[in-house]
Amino acid sequence: MDERNTDNQNGETAEPEKEKGKKNALLSFFYDVLRGVGIGVAFIIPGFSGGSVAAILGVYERLVGAIADIFKHFKKSIVTLLPILLGMLIGVAALILPIQWGLHHYPIPTVTLFVGLAIGGVPSVTEKFKGAKFSWQYVLALFIPLLAAVSLCFLPLAGDVYLFDLSVGGYFLLILIGAVGSCALVVPGISGSMLLLIFGYYNPIVELVTKHLLRGSDVGISFAVLGCLAVGLVAGFFAISVLMKTLLKKCPRGTHYSILGFIVGSIPAVYVSTIREADSFETSAALNALYSSPWYWVVAVVLLIAGFALSFGFWWYSKRKKEKTERTTLSNEK
Repeated sequence: MDERNTDNQNGETAEPEKEKGKKNALLSFFYDVLRGVGIGVAFIIPGFSGGSVAAILGVYERLVGAIADIFKHFKKSIVTLLPILLGMLIGVAALILPIQWGLHHYPIPTVTLFVGLAIGGVPSVTEKFKGAKFSWQYVLALFIPLLAAVSLCFLPLAGDVYLFDLSVGGYFLLILIGAVGSCALVVPGISGSMLLLIFGYYNPIVELVTKHLLRGSDVGISFAVLGCLAVGLVAGFFAISVLMKTLLKKCPRGTHYSILGFIVGSIPAVYVSTIREADSFETSAALNALYSSPWYWVVAVVLLIAGFALSFGFWWYSKRKKEKTERTTLSNEK
């Protein structure tokens, strides 16, 4: 009788634990999709880095590790990458048009929202510094990437490339551009979209997607261009991920200081690159009139605060949830 009662109690206990595990797995999948949306949106905005957003959202090391180990632990890596990649696709597909509209008509408020998101997520990086003693090596690791990220936006812009009359060499160059862009996307603070803008590929690629592919015109050429870019992106993604995983393993604190430097440096860089891009629009005269309106700047400040609150709240909630899980695990072990 006692044994049956014990079995029943164990069965009753196991069932809720199983259901709880499924619920937690589903929530983790959903949160990773949301993180992927944030990373995907960073690809659209010149000056922002997908790597920075991944670091701010606390998924950078996991993402880099999954990409670097994809041939060693294929199934585990795919399980990690799938929700993030799904979120990235959702973010780009759903938000590329509204964000481009915002950058065109209200550039400063639009990017300020994402600057707020970046600032609010900085504690997710700085918490890695706990217990670190002062070192000039860490100072250099912080300021050299910071200066590199800022200086990137002052490079001269090349003329836009025409993507609908490329030679064979032009398609191979697209693979190289994709590889360079992917390296910038993985390294926090170095914006892949900013590099594409410097090389003259950013606007043509955006127009290819928004004005041709989504409208069903020149589909063959559009897929050929995007396919070459994808090949370069995949190759570069893997190579730089292996490098970043090694750095995070060998010198984790120095690497995290560098990540923070890239993130901080990307904040002024995104404003400079946005203003440069806005000045090239035909509506720049209208934009200058908007700049003089106090409401324009009020909206920018409100969006900065909203972005900060959203990002900081997400970090705070994730931290509290992690601490609660650790306490529960320790109590169960006792």
